[in-house]
Amino acid sequence: MADGSRVMSRDTSERRREITTMVRTRGSVQVAALSEMFHVSMQTIRKDLQYLEERGVATRAYGGAISTEVVNAPVEPAIETKRVSHTEAKERVGRMAAGMVKPGDSIMLDSGTTTLQVARFLPDDEDLTVVTNDFDILSVLAQKRKIKIVMLGGELRRRNMAFYGAQTVAALDDLLLDKLFLGVDGLDTERGITTHHEPEAQLNRRMVETAREVIAVTDASKFGKICLHRIIGLNDLNALVTDTGAPAYIDEAAERLGFQLHKA
Repeated sequence: MADGSRVMSRDTSERRREITTMVRTRGSVQVAALSEMFHVSMQTIRKDLQYLEERGVATRAYGGAISTEVVNAPVEPAIETKRVSHTEAKERVGRMAAGMVKPGDSIMLDSGTTTLQVARFLPDDEDLTVVTNDFDILSVLAQKRKIKIVMLGGELRRRNMAFYGAQTVAALDDLLLDKLFLGVDGLDTERGITTHHEPEAQLNRRMVETAREVIAVTDASKFGKICLHRIIGLNDLNALVTDTGAPAYIDEAAERLGFQLHKA
């Protein structure tokens, strides 16, 4: 019995050492893939990742874990801070993105201070329908008299004044939209578009499924940042609207991954 325990302990230690190496080398790992690789249950792998998290090696993420060395935007700024940061660039991006909206479009505005600028610059057109989960965007759109507004319900998250939860996700089930304007917390050419809040990532992925075109909007400060929860890869974008301060490598990424790049 004792010999069996020692063998199990050794196997566990060796597996965790190998997973640690993989996390540090690759930047992230997935539970299902590790389970298949090591021929153990996903529950066992989750315990391994919990062990690594307790030791500061990795941070748990949806379906796996990300190296703590990779997660470089760990703290979500307060909404008050976001509202006053990079405002001029966000206005330029918002104006350009709003210009991509055509008469008769049905669009979705994700929560965020850049999508708020998109809302500001939208034409007050009775043929335009806007869906959002963001309270501040609702407030801006409510001042326009003709736009049709659809507000997604759910639980209000006061940190960013937006609604999330199962009710919010379920409200998207019967919607088919022309364009989604997706806000960004972090954008990396390899890791894709990421966010701090897991329910937001889940909602955003569902938003992507409802839209014919996915357009990310962000100022240049978000490039190179990686948050805990992944939304989509850049290859899933139709377009990216940013400002002229964006790094040069994003031009190559747009050509390689097949999305349109617009700089305001």
